[in-house]
Amino acid sequence: MKKQPLLRLRELPSQERPRERLLQHGAEQLSNSELLAILLRTGTNHENVLQLASRILARFGSLDGLAEASATQLKAINGLGDAKATQILAALELAKRLNQHASNNQPRVQNASDVVKLLQDMRHLKQEQVRIILLDTAQHVKAIRTMTTGTVNASLIRVAELFREPIVEQCPAIILVHNHPSGDPTPSHEDKHITKAVVEAGDMLDIDVVDHIIIGNGTWYSFREAGQLR
Repeated sequence: MKKQPLLRLRELPSQERPRERLLQHGAEQLSNSELLAILLRTGTNHENVLQLASRILARFGSLDGLAEASATQLKAINGLGDAKATQILAALELAKRLNQHASNNQPRVQNASDVVKLLQDMRHLKQEQVRIILLDTAQHVKAIRTMTTGTVNASLIRVAELFREPIVEQCPAIILVHNHPSGDPTPSHEDKHITKAVVEAGDMLDIDVVDHIIIGNGTWYSFREAGQLR
């Protein structure tokens, strides 16, 4: 069987080359293999750089596996010498330091008071708004998302939509927050019903609903502190 000639990266159409795709579409649009290929720059005599990148990722199983690789393990792969191995290790170390810096700067919420301080602006909203706080395992805030903005006295909460992003982001816990424009944070019958539905959905999805907090004018109501969460 005749051996297929090696297709070099420069021979690919420009719209399929990683560097050109990154410049045109942004880094977030590239696959892990494409991003790694940009770091490596060149392949071997038997495979182009995209094929080499794919083989490296397959060897370690995932980005997490690659992140734990040592220089010795990397250099054991055919096509990786000192230069390429150190490029990968340097990039991974930068990513680790960036993640550590981000974790150190994420606020940690330990009670309802912490949440209210974080979301002071909700005291003054003229319409009811629903937000979720996405938490990591140490209850550091990963993100805050506004889910709905309703009329002066009502807001429609779709339970399925509340959990879409926590599932995608693999967040183990969330806090549900909404405001009462009247200034009185006393929960309504609907608030209690929604809290029950959200907690039950979280149980099924293995996502902890840490609290549901209603923010009023200078005061708030915490379902957890009131003993209303299971």
